[in-house]
Amino acid sequence: MKKARVIFMGTPDFAVPCLARLAEIADVIAVVTQPDKPKGRGQKLLSPPVKQFAQAHGIAVYQPMRVKAPEFVDVLRELSPELIVVVAFGQILSKDILQLPPLGCINVHASLLPRYRGAAPMQWAIVRGEKETGVTTMFMDEGLDTGDMLLTASLPITETMTAAELHDEMMLLGADVLEKTLCALFQGTLKRVPQADALSTYAPLLAKEMGRIDWQKSAREIHDLVRGLNSWPGAYSMLAGQKFKIWRTRVAEGTANPGEIISVTKKGLLVGTGEGLLEILELQAPSKKKMAAGDYMRGHGLRLPVCFDL
Repeated sequence: MKKARVIFMGTPDFAVPCLARLAEIADVIAVVTQPDKPKGRGQKLLSPPVKQFAQAHGIAVYQPMRVKAPEFVDVLRELSPELIVVVAFGQILSKDILQLPPLGCINVHASLLPRYRGAAPMQWAIVRGEKETGVTTMFMDEGLDTGDMLLTASLPITETMTAAELHDEMMLLGADVLEKTLCALFQGTLKRVPQADALSTYAPLLAKEMGRIDWQKSAREIHDLVRGLNSWPGAYSMLAGQKFKIWRTRVAEGTANPGEIISVTKKGLLVGTGEGLLEILELQAPSKKKMAAGDYMRGHGLRLPVCFDL
């Protein structure tokens, strides 16, 4: 049976398993990804993970600055895809592109739509204390993650799960859901389900400033913030004029003044919050590596009580 001609649009490592699975079941005629970006102290140009995979497997790569530019739309038109698959691409598609492939444009989104539309659904699901998330495939339209839903699969968010850990599970789940979606599409059994817009929530881009911990909030809220921002941009707080990143925490029982470190435990530090205690398990001092919070305190001889800036 002849395989469908598909263009894949994606950029980060989250999209790679989907591309790998797509290459097994379809004819991937091209990959479209974001331009290479300078990274690190030397500002050396680094290729996106999707580009690296495509080049290693002999797939043509395009990196337009603006995918909507008329001259690039002409390139896509000449490629004549039957389907376009989009996973964490990073650019918005125009109506001309959406209408180009006869089988449409299918997106793999990392949430249970219509909840958490937007750029950072996994992180915001944790920050907001959700116990479950998942992957949804949908036919794309001109809105922001508003197209008709196709298939979904759910995944529990555990008490200690970080955004980095959730990411690694979700990208594999995404590949599974994409394969099931395309098999149904090619067999003509795929059903469209309109989204209930009234139930939608938004997951905007993350920003470094949202990582500052407000110790007046509850231990649960701070714990969820720490998990949701691990590994980027990271939660942080100021202590003795220095910025400390907080990487792992645990909600504990008890009370203390918000931000006050009341004791050093075997595993970490107990800090007061607006409601309950938070045990900091792993932190990172300026220009240092991550380490156990208790080890840091014992090694630097800070006398208690001492307080994080509110």
